[in-house]
Amino acid sequence: MLKFCLAGNPNSGKTTLFNALTGSTAHVGNWPGVTVDKREGVYKKLEEKINIVDLPGIYSLSPYTLEEVVSRNFIMDENPDLIINIVDATKLERNLYLTTQLLETNVPMVIALNMIDTVEKAGDKIDVRAMEKAFGVPVIAISALRGKNINELMKVAYQVSKTPRKSFSVVEYSPLIGKACKEVEKLCWEHDVDCACFHAVKVLEGDLLEVKDHPHIEEHVQEIRATIDSSAFDGDFEAMVADARYQYITSKMPSIVIKNAKRKVNVTQKADKVLTHKVWGIPIFLVIMFAIFHVTFAEDFLYLGSLFGVQINSDLWCTFWQVEAGSAIPSPGVWLQSWCGWLTGNVIDIVAGWMASCPDWLTGLVCDGLLAGIDAILSFLPHILMLFLFLSILEDTGYMARVAFIMDRAFRKLGLSGKAFYPLLMCFGCGVPGVMATKTLESEKERKISLYISPFFSCGAKLPIWLVFAGVLFGGQHGDLVVYSIYLIGIVVALICAIILKLVINKAETAPFIMELPDYHLPQFKNTMLHLWDKLKHYLVKAGTIIASAIVIIWFLSNFGFAFWNGMVDDINVSMLGQIGQVLQYLFYPMGWAMGDFGWQLAVSSLTGLLAKEEVVATMEVLAGGMGLEFMIASMTTPAAFAFMLFNLLCMPCMAMVGAVAGELKSTKELFKAIGFWMLVAYVVSGLTYWCFTYWWVGVIFAVALVAAIVVLYIRYKKNKA
Repeated sequence: MLKFCLAGNPNSGKTTLFNALTGSTAHVGNWPGVTVDKREGVYKKLEEKINIVDLPGIYSLSPYTLEEVVSRNFIMDENPDLIINIVDATKLERNLYLTTQLLETNVPMVIALNMIDTVEKAGDKIDVRAMEKAFGVPVIAISALRGKNINELMKVAYQVSKTPRKSFSVVEYSPLIGKACKEVEKLCWEHDVDCACFHAVKVLEGDLLEVKDHPHIEEHVQEIRATIDSSAFDGDFEAMVADARYQYITSKMPSIVIKNAKRKVNVTQKADKVLTHKVWGIPIFLVIMFAIFHVTFAEDFLYLGSLFGVQINSDLWCTFWQVEAGSAIPSPGVWLQSWCGWLTGNVIDIVAGWMASCPDWLTGLVCDGLLAGIDAILSFLPHILMLFLFLSILEDTGYMARVAFIMDRAFRKLGLSGKAFYPLLMCFGCGVPGVMATKTLESEKERKISLYISPFFSCGAKLPIWLVFAGVLFGGQHGDLVVYSIYLIGIVVALICAIILKLVINKAETAPFIMELPDYHLPQFKNTMLHLWDKLKHYLVKAGTIIASAIVIIWFLSNFGFAFWNGMVDDINVSMLGQIGQVLQYLFYPMGWAMGDFGWQLAVSSLTGLLAKEEVVATMEVLAGGMGLEFMIASMTTPAAFAFMLFNLLCMPCMAMVGAVAGELKSTKELFKAIGFWMLVAYVVSGLTYWCFTYWWVGVIFAVALVAAIVVLYIRYKKNKA
């Protein structure tokens, strides 16, 4: 099977093209030995199948980031049959910098000139033939978002892949270092260096990897460098090579791009004046996020009931909205969740009817254990998918890149940069890819702080906990506010911890944050649905394997005593789990929520959540038994309930995320430090929440102590810097 790779700048539409080419055949893994996403899929519309490899988004082939090293190694060592270089037509000059480096390899290549529809809409024109002449490879104008010319691109790519390509470097056209570049290339040929053109330029500019790999020619290269007048660049040969590339690109632009003289300020520029405003940017983001939570979780949609007295009284509409008479119109998320709960509840009733003649232990295992636990998880699936849908849309439109930009100023005071926003944002969906994305952070200090605070950003697996508590505690009202507050509290705790960690971790300062803001555009329906399908598939697989297995074990431990051969017990308190839980609950007494009648059940539920956070609600459902989950929660006071939610928000995450953190920290000692930090934060915040709501003066004492601790750490931090 032929192997094509996609290479391009971040935000050039590379992933959109990949999804359009591969569709449901795409799968995601990791590059060997590194935690950078590796996407592969198959294109099937030609006479033979094509394996498509999506390389990480990069700006160059220099070894500055892990993504650049991964992409460079793949192109040079894995022998792909063709490179499809995705170039953003709206930012042509900047994107072509990478193109000039790819041309120095011997791999056949096609340029996919993406977003051509945006260029045409602005009234500009790009001469494709002139561009082909300037860079010596075929150029196909496409729109990955609209699916324009994608099949034509693949037909041309397939033909080009059958013909060897001779590399060339635009650096050789430089009047300053062109001659030296040719001499180094000749030197590489004499020493039998493969792909001499690429290596010659890299050796000339002093690339660290090249100098290490070719020490036998470095001495000769130093002699060649000595013949060049580099005073204008202070002896920086890498800057000289970069300047030569841009000079070539700039010289070709007049014949390639014809600008519209009457071009007006585009939508992106107008929107950014508001959305990236230094004062209003963050408040606007918070309002947008609340709107998403409202549409997903509100029982009173647009507050039509509380503000305008709108109620549902018709039997038909009550059935349609799945509400009782006199209720307000629910949000789309609550409506879908109600129907999902109705469906799963009916499935359990049908299965129970089928098993009426079965032994009690088997009926209990299947209906009261396995199905009830899974029902507690799957009934909230619409909420999770809807929240993920909105976050995907914000990311695909280009807005989330703006949020990273406006967050940079605030994050920098915490020892982070705006770039750290991306991994932390991903943790709202799942913590594992968020943790893995911290690999892109250059600063060790920034990376470590991000890993420590990442569990505080509530993942989708924790969402059922907030929803079930919000539904019971507030009688089905203000679910959007409750869930939104939990997410905000997690962020606030993360920021406070980041301040403390910045003062404690004595590493290098945060690296400068440089990013390119993509133009705003509408998300592609197909890509969004593929994202949702991946989320749904992951959730269902997890529910059918890890969660189901754990539920069976929990049901057994909660229905049988240590002398299990005597049969099922009548009282859950004398079961194996009950006896163990009654001992463990004392560990959680200081947090308040383990003191009640269901204290040990809540303690056990929190502990099973360390395996997978979905297990918290599933375990509570199983342990509640005939009394029902609602009765268990209703027996708690509001301070205790919030303390329970915050403990499960902040404590050690699931095993999958712990494993990901272990892979990034690369030290057992550091991992145990992180686990201890998470449990300490969860214990302190949960306990203080309970006691501060119960006795207000505890909150005053804690606030004073926290400020004093931060002042002491700050003084120590300044002393160490001095």
